[in-house]
Amino acid sequence: MTIVSGFADISIFQLLLVALMALFASIIGGLAGYGTGALMPLVLVPLVGAEPVVPIIAISALFTNSSRAIAYLRYADRRRAAVVLACAALTTALGAYGYTRLTNAGAALVIGSMLILSVPLRRVLRRRQVRIGDTGLAAGSVGYGVLVGGTSGSGVILLSLLMAAGLEGAAVIATDAMISLGTGLIKISVFGLAGAVTAQVLAFALLIGGIAIPGAFLAKTFVERMPVHIHTAILDVAVITGGLVMISAAAKQLIG
Repeated sequence: MTIVSGFADISIFQLLLVALMALFASIIGGLAGYGTGALMPLVLVPLVGAEPVVPIIAISALFTNSSRAIAYLRYADRRRAAVVLACAALTTALGAYGYTRLTNAGAALVIGSMLILSVPLRRVLRRRQVRIGDTGLAAGSVGYGVLVGGTSGSGVILLSLLMAAGLEGAAVIATDAMISLGTGLIKISVFGLAGAVTAQVLAFALLIGGIAIPGAFLAKTFVERMPVHIHTAILDVAVITGGLVMISAAAKQLIG
C-alpha cells in the first residue's frame, strides 16, 4: 500500500479543489474555532464517498490540533481536559466502531444530519449561555463521545461544553485541541483495527493536514479584517446546504 496510490482515479483539478477547501476550512477554523470537520465533507463525499470521510478528517485533524495544542499549551485547562477524555473515551470508541459498520448511504445520512443539526444547536447553546460544573461536563462528554466518534462536524459541541464550563478565549482553544488529540487517537485506533485506514484515507488526510498548517497562520491575517458574524453566516449556509445534498444523495441510493 503506497500513499500515492490513494490518489488513483483522482484528477489534478479534484486534488486542487480538495487543497483549496482544506485551506479555506483551516482559515475558518482559525477564526471560529471549528470548521474543518463541517466543511471538508462537502468536497470529499462527492469524490471518495461518505465512508472514508470521518477517518480522513480524524487523521488530518492531528496536524491542526497538535499545532494548536503546542501553541496554546500554557492556557490549557488540564483538569477539565482529563474529565472530558475520561468520560468520552469509551463512547468515542463505540461511536467510531458504529461508524465502520455503516454503508456508504448510511454514513452519508449520519454526516449530513449532524452537519445540519450542528447549526441550530450552536445557536441555541450560545443564546441560552448554559453554565455547567464538572458533573455536567462529565455527563455531556459521554454523549459528545458518541458523536465525535461516529460523525464529522461535532466540534461545535465540545466548544459549547467547554464554554459552558467557564472557559474563555485561548483556554477554550487550547483545551479543545488537547481533548481533540485524545479522541482523535482513539478514533484512528478503532478505524485502523477495523481496516478503515486505507491508502486513500492516508493520502487525503496528509494532503488536508499539510495544507491546514499554513492556513492557521493565514487566519491571523484575516481575523482583524472579517467580522465574526460574516464568516459564521457563510459557514452556516455551507454546512446546511452540504448536509441537505448528502442526505438527498443517500436517500436516492436507499430508494434506488
